[in-house]
Amino acid sequence: MQFEKYQGTGNDFIIVDNRENDFKPDKNTVEHLCDRKFGIGADGLMLLENEPGYNFKMVYFNADGNESSMCGNGGRCLAAYAYSKDIFKDKCHFLAIDGDHDAKLLEDKGKSYTVSLKMIDVNEVNTFENDLVIDTGSPHYLRFLSDIANVDVYNEGYKVRNSDPFTKEGINVNFLEMKDGFLHVRTYERGVEDETLSCGTGVTAAALAAAEKGMLNGNNICKIQTKGGKLQVRFNRNDSGGFNDIWLEGPATFVFKGEIKI
Repeated sequence: MQFEKYQGTGNDFIIVDNRENDFKPDKNTVEHLCDRKFGIGADGLMLLENEPGYNFKMVYFNADGNESSMCGNGGRCLAAYAYSKDIFKDKCHFLAIDGDHDAKLLEDKGKSYTVSLKMIDVNEVNTFENDLVIDTGSPHYLRFLSDIANVDVYNEGYKVRNSDPFTKEGINVNFLEMKDGFLHVRTYERGVEDETLSCGTGVTAAALAAAEKGMLNGNNICKIQTKGGKLQVRFNRNDSGGFNDIWLEGPATFVFKGEIKI
């Protein structure tokens, strides 16, 4: 099987061109390919497939081998990959598990791209105890802290992810702090079951949480700092209190390509 590896602010993915439906993934194979010691190594694996009426279809698997909900950084990386294969020129329309998405290529530096991805509308922000829960294509738990540099993301995230009422389906857990003009975000990802360097749906949820808390001074743009790099989220606040026209922007970079026996 031939593959390419991409990363978006440290969130890394195996990408397979599956337009001929040659690859029939199963849980054990995907988990092996994503293993960082015995496989290629990645936070997830994506298939680019044909879909009538769209430029392509995105099929995403977490590192544990299970097909997952939407991945924002993955969507940006898959769009960059599709662009590199001449599937589209400036903008594309693709189908993912949570519905339709648009993506725009903002910059091409040759194997390093800047991609803007339109996320699904968010119609509600839920409160859980003193924290927030927002679904941006994947479910996210959001907790604001005063010093996230020293938070134990693995243990604290694991605790929330496996607590009632989240233990059955799992939830991604984000720790947030507004500092120096950036919203700093650290994320424990379900399916990876550890902290990742970045999470696209997570930073999108984080930006909307900051807006909900009045931390953006009425602005509809939020600059994000993750451990893997910088991202930006733009959005519109609608009259019903929800959010639409949400765009996640940032780098998507080719790492390497190869082939592996499966």
